[in-house]
Amino acid sequence: MDFQSLEGNLDVNSEIGIILPTYCEAQNIEKLIDEIKNLELNTSILIIDDSSPDGTADIVRKCEKKYDNILLIVRRKKLGLGTAITDGFRTFLSIKNPPKYIVTMDADYSHNPKEIPKLIATVQKGFDLVVGSRYYQGGNTRDWSIIRLAVSKIANLLTNLRINAKISDYTSGMRCYSAKFVRGIINHLHSRTYEIQIETIRQAKLRNFRIREIPITFINRKKGKSKLSINEMKDFLSYIFLLN
Repeated sequence: MDFQSLEGNLDVNSEIGIILPTYCEAQNIEKLIDEIKNLELNTSILIIDDSSPDGTADIVRKCEKKYDNILLIVRRKKLGLGTAITDGFRTFLSIKNPPKYIVTMDADYSHNPKEIPKLIATVQKGFDLVVGSRYYQGGNTRDWSIIRLAVSKIANLLTNLRINAKISDYTSGMRCYSAKFVRGIINHLHSRTYEIQIETIRQAKLRNFRIREIPITFINRKKGKSKLSINEMKDFLSYIFLLN
């Protein structure tokens, strides 16, 4: 990781690291950072922004002056969710005081930050990967079309047939990882886009790490538009069908 590109408090010392990949989240990012801070958990927040043209990074820099737990990486262009999460993992593992747990979530309010404490409480029971599940008992989706729900269900069904990790939601992006787990798989992650969600679960199963699902509610993004492209969908499906 090129630390010349890492901004913020490099001496941050927190139990929980939160990775927020962003692209054009100027409408959401400051409020989300405030809400995470108000959880009163011992967190550091790493924003990985793909040169958003709407000034997302400048808003994060403003938050850096308000809070001492904000880190920022601005990448040269839109490089994909998979590489953002992997860069986030490497950054947290490489700083002076690495966190014990790493949370990933969307920055557009599809994921409710108030569900973070549930993820943390579960991973602290000895699990290595805790998935916030839309399809586990008690989980839910809101404001989804029938088509979108059907596509998601089919993707998870196909993935389960290939991986069989005995969970119901392989594609959820709201998760908590133990640092031990991330260290164990970091050199085996190669995803560029959304297939990172499947790849991390596959690595957990291959290496006998403990996986657990807990229910969450996924809410369709409140502001902005979906950023999932046709090419990213192709990468996702290719990963599923080319698994050994």
